[in-house]
Amino acid sequence: MEIPARKWLALVAGRHAATMIAAINTVIQLAACAAPGTPAAPHGNAALTPATAITRDLVQLPPPRGRIVAAVYGFRDQTGQYKPSPDSSFSTSVTQGAASLLIKALTDSGWFVAVERENLQDLLTERKIIRALENPGDKSAPGVNLPQLMPANILIEGGVISYESNVRTGGNGALYLGISLSEQYRIDQVSVTLRSIDVRTGQILNSVSTTKTIYSQELKGGINRFVSFKELLQMESGYTRNEPAQLCVREAIEAAVVHLVVRGVRDGLWAFDRSEDMASPLVRRYLAEGYDGVAPSLGATSVDETDKGS
Repeated sequence: MEIPARKWLALVAGRHAATMIAAINTVIQLAACAAPGTPAAPHGNAALTPATAITRDLVQLPPPRGRIVAAVYGFRDQTGQYKPSPDSSFSTSVTQGAASLLIKALTDSGWFVAVERENLQDLLTERKIIRALENPGDKSAPGVNLPQLMPANILIEGGVISYESNVRTGGNGALYLGISLSEQYRIDQVSVTLRSIDVRTGQILNSVSTTKTIYSQELKGGINRFVSFKELLQMESGYTRNEPAQLCVREAIEAAVVHLVVRGVRDGLWAFDRSEDMASPLVRRYLAEGYDGVAPSLGATSVDETDKGS
């Protein structure tokens, strides 16, 4: 309800009127600077998941000499973490659909041809249905000539290996003459691991681990003060901002795929279409991150060399 100017001046009149007005103006200005604006409509139309900086790096990788057929049988949540009460005792902290995020990242990179393995039984059932419909009762008739399933050159394995809550917390606050302003933040951390395996020998070609922080913030301010003998002024304002854990898991998976590609090129497992792409700024930036500070021995056998020996 809007308060007339004269009545408002009468309410705030008193010994500390000027101080209180200045503090109220400070609260309003800080809230206006920090607030993200009017929230989006709760019934807005669906939109594509926004891209991150890692997504742009993924789709801008230099093209390969030849695309690699990769199979993903699963990418499980290995954290064993559940959301704290009172959210839910059965809701996990991270998404259970990480395998779908991994398959999309492999496809978006332009380096891999992903083949269906997670729901292989469903695919085989549909192929049986096709054969049954083409030959409904005549068992002696020749079968339907369906193309063979594409075999994979490598397996992509791994999972979400850790979810750490409250890695870092903190905040600031002030209270003066019933006027308060506070800010709190919390940082969680999710880690994923990814490895490529040669299907012919079982050799682990490469393995990478990536970590992404999940940031949460709360800002609120309020006034709780008697402005006269029997009149209490109360006002609160604030907002919270939480990074979606699903998007953070997606970003960690995409970063792992980029590192897997770049390190594989460096180790001679696969190659860019043009050798000069090795000096591109994108590739050099990821190579500069190194192997977690440890230089590995360069003795890996490429997929092509394995094929020659088999």
